[in-house]
Parts: sequence; C-alpha cells; structure tokens
Amino acid sequence: MAILGMIFGIGSLVCWIMTLIKMFQNENVGLAILGIICPLWAFIWGWMNAAKHNHKKIMMIWTACWILGMIFNIASGGFQASFSTGS
Repeated sequence: MAILGMIFGIGSLVCWIMTLIKMFQNENVGLAILGIICPLWAFIWGWMNAAKHNHKKIMMIWTACWILGMIFNIASGGFQASFSTGS
C-alpha cells in the first residue's frame, strides 16, 4: 500500500512541475515563484486556468494522484499501526 502511495506522490510531483512550467510561460515570475513555495497555489492556479492554457488533463491527473496518494498513504499507515500493536 505504501508503494502505491509513493507512486501517486511521484505522479503528483510531476504534475506540479508541469503546472509550474505553464505558470512560468504564462504568468509573471512572482506568481510562478509563489507556486514553487506553495504548491497549493499552483494547484489552485492550475484549475483556474485549466481551460485557458489547455491544461485540464494534467489537472485532472494531479487531482486523482493527490486524492489516491492520500488514501493509500493513510491506509498503509493504519495497516502498519495495527501490525505494531498486534504483536
């Protein structure tokens, strides 16, 4: 389960970098640097400008990776905790 969480985390990282590239191409540098410092801003900006910059597919993949990554990471953490208390 933790491996799946890491895979979705890597997918999320790749989508974040692709969104940052779009930000540097289409916005001023200050907003793009803010996207580096705060990935949540890059996520919000990506959805706000998805149709405008033909970036909707990447944003859908990023959202799915983010949600599935959280689910698998939480599930693997709970599974490991049950193993450690069961011994």
